[in-house]
Amino acid sequence: MGSFGPNVNKSKVHMNPIGDRLREERVRLGMNQDEFAEAGGVQRRAQGNYERGERAPDADYLARIAGRGADVLYIVTGARSLSDENLAADLKRYGDAWETLELALEKVKRTMPPARKRKAAEALYRASKAQMAGVTQEQLTALVLDLAA
Repeated sequence: MGSFGPNVNKSKVHMNPIGDRLREERVRLGMNQDEFAEAGGVQRRAQGNYERGERAPDADYLARIAGRGADVLYIVTGARSLSDENLAADLKRYGDAWETLELALEKVKRTMPPARKRKAAEALYRASKAQMAGVTQEQLTALVLDLAA
């Protein structure tokens, strides 16, 4: 019995959270490994090593990629930092979700208890953030109306 216990296949264990989050940030910023390596002041091979967890990035590299928009707090800890720009965008998105819900309810002449309305607005917010970037308020209203029917 190894250090992983009797029922754990070592080949299936994946323990490279920093490399995974580094890759996720690179993809989020729309860069390939060559571009991200250049942004961080390293060779492509080093970038690949970081993403595979074979090497750990140093502070200079992290500072450089932060300057290109990478969320270094997220890369290192897994917790997203909340910039003023992101906060403003999230508040606008939540406000738009609430307004969309209100418009949809007015159209069908329905009401919802406050707790249920909040849950519906949160669901719209999450949907608009996660999967529906660029969707108009009219499209979201139509979606809410379809769901409420």
